[in-house]
Amino acid sequence: MFDLLADLWTFMRVRKKFWLAPIVIVMVLLGALLVVAQGSAIAPFIYTLF
Repeated sequence: MFDLLADLWTFMRVRKKFWLAPIVIVMVLLGALLVVAQGSAIAPFIYTLF
């Protein structure tokens, strides 16, 4: 997992694609939110966002 993040960071740094960073961060946060809410009581409220 860390190798993937390191490769992604290297790609963004070399190719000057720093605008990708906010997109990647938001996608990771949404994924983490879905994983955390999977077994909780707030899951139906989170799934209505999508």
